Amino acid sequence: MEQVNLCVIGSGSGNSLLDDRFSRMSVALVDAGLHFGGTCLNNGCIPTKMLVLPADLASSIDHARRLGVDLSLDGVRWRDIRDRVFRDRIDLISRGGLAWREQQDHVSVHRQRGHFVDAHTLELEDGHQIRAERFVLAAGSRPRTLPVPGFDDPALAGRIHTSDTIMRIDDLPRRLVISGAGFVAAEFAHVFSALGVETTIVHRGERLLRKADSEVSARFTEQLGGQVSLALRQNVVAVEAGDDGGLVVRTRDLEGTESSHACDLLLNAVGRVPNGDTLNLEAAGVEVDLSGFVRVDEYQRTSQPHIWALGDVASPWMLKHVANHEMRTVQHNLLHEAFGEGDALVASNHEFVPSAVFSHPQIAQVGLTEDELAEAGRPYLRHVQEYGSVAYGWALEDQTSFVKLLACPETRQLVGAHFIGAQASTLVQQCIQAMNARTDIDTMAKGQYWIHPALPEVIENCLLELGRAQPVGAQPVGAQSVGVAGA
Repeated sequence: MEQVNLCVIGSGSGNSLLDDRFSRMSVALVDAGLHFGGTCLNNGCIPTKMLVLPADLASSIDHARRLGVDLSLDGVRWRDIRDRVFRDRIDLISRGGLAWREQQDHVSVHRQRGHFVDAHTLELEDGHQIRAERFVLAAGSRPRTLPVPGFDDPALAGRIHTSDTIMRIDDLPRRLVISGAGFVAAEFAHVFSALGVETTIVHRGERLLRKADSEVSARFTEQLGGQVSLALRQNVVAVEAGDDGGLVVRTRDLEGTESSHACDLLLNAVGRVPNGDTLNLEAAGVEVDLSGFVRVDEYQRTSQPHIWALGDVASPWMLKHVANHEMRTVQHNLLHEAFGEGDALVASNHEFVPSAVFSHPQIAQVGLTEDELAEAGRPYLRHVQEYGSVAYGWALEDQTSFVKLLACPETRQLVGAHFIGAQASTLVQQCIQAMNARTDIDTMAKGQYWIHPALPEVIENCLLELGRAQPVGAQPVGAQSVGVAGA
């Protein structure tokens, strides 16, 4: 049996935790992933955004034409696009990270699955056991399965993909069906449709990105619907082999009417589930919630005081920047507990968690939605400012993008910021900073310079109007029109 001070399960943010200060510990790092380094590096945030850039270029033709520049798309070299991402960058980083970790004398790396046999012992697939004083659960998440006939048919395996596999295909399909309507579905719909693939999204709801503010979600659904086919209010009920060597995705709407969608590949993008169920956590006495997430306190400690958890296995946000934040919390607390470093345990701060969708258009948000404020019966200030109302919006010829800002009437601080349009993921950062710093909307608008004619002026103008708005009570969402301060 291997005896260590610390066992970390997961090579994403869990691996990042192990900086030079942990050289004083004996550490076992356990991860069975096909590629070392976690989801973000290998199958998630980074490679998808590297695919989004060429997709943005490919989809710019119509926009350029409106600005008087005639462009044409001569072709798409998919294998070059793919190889730039994986062969030339991601896989090199993954292999290099593994090699570097394996050469450290104080770390033993185990590329196997493991499960708990008691609160201090992890058993690997080959029977090797690791007994540790402390554990960090950073095992991540995996794509949710599609519970319909045909999904697990081995004969169809090469044609049914998740975000773990779709980016490494050898050739672009002619037709792609995407099941789902969240971040993954939205980004891949943009990537593949921009590169010339006939793309259809199948979704049981009426709008895409249902967790976004309803006005943003509605506008996004309308915009993406101009680029891909939307089969809304339909559930996938079966996947079958097609006569042409492809697939037939069968769906049924709420009235029971059935439809079929022929495609070459199916992308399952119906969400992700935490990997805690693979660890036999019950044997360790670690509690999970009804959704399968490991329960943690504000310090990221589980129901067992010597076991900590971070990232997707414990965090319903399932975002890399949240995992990194929680990793720093666990890192500090482990060092404090083991070596007395720092004055006390520190808590994670999940008050203002932002997110972004790198589709076309981009989406970014932080804080509460208007729907949530209305449902809670909380009064609020609101204003929606169209990009086209400022000079850079004129330059973009933008007639569809906007920012919605929401504030508390009493504190006059932002409680929500929602963007749809160019640079959304960058623009939202100013609102994140203001919310964390507790800057009131009047100081934010008038207490600094806003570069003219840069796009952040849309925030400035929105803040100025927000400062003049009258509070909105608990009335139905949608009672105010876009571009007008609610009253």
